[in-house]
Amino acid sequence: MVSRVEGVSDDFRKQVLGYGLTTAQILYRMPDHPSFLQTYVWQNYDLFPKFPALKDFLAFWQEKLDGPLFSVTVAHSRLIKPAELRAVDGVFRLH
Repeated sequence: MVSRVEGVSDDFRKQVLGYGLTTAQILYRMPDHPSFLQTYVWQNYDLFPKFPALKDFLAFWQEKLDGPLFSVTVAHSRLIKPAELRAVDGVFRLH
């Protein structure tokens, strides 16, 4: 677990813990006009390959929203990879 450091965002903490930026393009049918498709773009930090945050969002969608899902296309990228994160020994000053 990453300790809490003041000034570090929750998004950065998630990236260090292995989360990556996940984008889902959601196509759904218009409730009043089922022959028309509408697009919704969802983006959040999530864990590959199970995508628990996306699954929670889609479950919410199906329970609470009227537009039935047609398709979901997912893209995922880990912004911080293990090789890019390393400890630095020393103090650097910028004048």
